[in-house]
Amino acid sequence: MSGSSKISNKPIIWGLFAGGGTLTAFLTPALVLITLLVAIGVAPNGLSYSEIHGFASHWLGKLILFGVLSLSLWHAAHRFRIAINDFGIRADIPVAVVLYLLAGIGTIMSVVYLWGM
Repeated sequence: MSGSSKISNKPIIWGLFAGGGTLTAFLTPALVLITLLVAIGVAPNGLSYSEIHGFASHWLGKLILFGVLSLSLWHAAHRFRIAINDFGIRADIPVAVVLYLLAGIGTIMSVVYLWGM
């Protein structure tokens, strides 16, 4: 084994991408539908604004919402990075830095917002 071994960050990025893709595929459509029903005032019993706010204010609700939001952001950032590459823009490092920075900022913003509820 040679003296210079490089540690890759690919498992971290792919883990966030895969987790975000799974959550986005299964939970986000349901969350969007629930949010729309509440917004237009036709929510079924148990999905009133006060009950959803109560869920989001509880520590477990905050944890669930944080997971959905942050993993969806990381998934979207990686998808967008790949799409930009597919369009022929080959500046992968600057694109990756900007997109992952935006996902990180969104993650921090979700923590700040959820903490303040």
